[in-house]
Amino acid sequence: MAENSVSPPKERHINLVTIVQVILPLAVLGGVIWLFLTTGGGLRLTSPIPVEALSIERTVLKPGQIDITVRNAGREELQIAQVVINNAVWPFTISSSPAIPRLRTAVIHLDYVWSYGEAYAIRLFTTNSIPFDVEIPVAFETPIPNRRTFLAFTLIGLYVGVIPVYLGLFWYPALRQLSRRAMTFLLAVTAGLLAFLGLDTLAEALEQVAAVPGSFQGIGLIGIGAVGTFLLLDAISRRQKAVGRSEASQRLTLAYMIAVGIGLHNLGEGLAIGAAFNVGEISLGAFLVVGFILQNITEGLGIIAPVLRDRPRVATLALMGLVGGAPAIIGAWIGGFSPSPTLALLFLAIGTGAVFEVVYEIAKLIHKDIAREAVPLTVFSGIMAGMLMLWVTGLLIK
Repeated sequence: MAENSVSPPKERHINLVTIVQVILPLAVLGGVIWLFLTTGGGLRLTSPIPVEALSIERTVLKPGQIDITVRNAGREELQIAQVVINNAVWPFTISSSPAIPRLRTAVIHLDYVWSYGEAYAIRLFTTNSIPFDVEIPVAFETPIPNRRTFLAFTLIGLYVGVIPVYLGLFWYPALRQLSRRAMTFLLAVTAGLLAFLGLDTLAEALEQVAAVPGSFQGIGLIGIGAVGTFLLLDAISRRQKAVGRSEASQRLTLAYMIAVGIGLHNLGEGLAIGAAFNVGEISLGAFLVVGFILQNITEGLGIIAPVLRDRPRVATLALMGLVGGAPAIIGAWIGGFSPSPTLALLFLAIGTGAVFEVVYEIAKLIHKDIAREAVPLTVFSGIMAGMLMLWVTGLLIK
């Protein structure tokens, strides 16, 4: 009897006709757009005053001067015509040409002797008499990068991220004595912790959208950062499983992924603290430091939960703690020296995607444990305990 054979698919070559078929619709579409822009679609309507949008990127206070970094977030170029400080018209200079092109930044320089601790209201008028307000709630000399401030923000990052995470890792020897059911409970606690962190990070990103210029489409940036990070980490995880790595190796990889997700979250915390100190809100910054210290000690617990059944080296645990805590230092540097709403939004989005992907990986690991031993109530109580832990410590921050 003859064997059935399946012939391999024929290779298809791209010819000139195929290229024309691809390009022709794009060319016609370009022609339609050109026709609309040149004819106005038959409406021939023009705006009497251009719709202008100016985003305030940063305000820097130095002795006897104020520098305001602005970005033209509108569709057409605009020009600053007048600056008013506390109801007084004040002379100014601008770093670039008088007209600011679309999406470009410019620095408005004011020679103004401000007083420490005072509040100032600055209003910028464009040539079309459209006002844009700049609020300085507390006049405070903006930190500049030097040895002293660099060390100060590094210490803040250590207090917030590195030290609490390492203190959480010190629970490792004691937690290894727990039963299998208790370890499953700790995994569920980790899932609850990270789920809460993910939701919190997403909420912070959505709040940050208002500070991002509309042209940068903040919601779209959240989608790109979160979805892209989730899919990238998922692809890395699947690739590692495809090469046949042992379960212990996969659990170690998951612990590292948890550390990465927590690290990205701590990066956002560092940004918030650094930005608070940057604008002189010292009490708020100190309040955030204390609150995040209390909250982040639970993050070390989340990092070690997947490897409690194994015996990772001390150097491995130290590296995981560094990955989870050190980004807070980087965040404090960025927030303290050059705060950027757009960059902060992107970091928060990446952190959201990373945290939720790790929750997905932990859920798969817990599913394996449930298959061996029915512990649905253990999982439920663990997840709720993890979320409630962060909710309670969050009362000290929000």
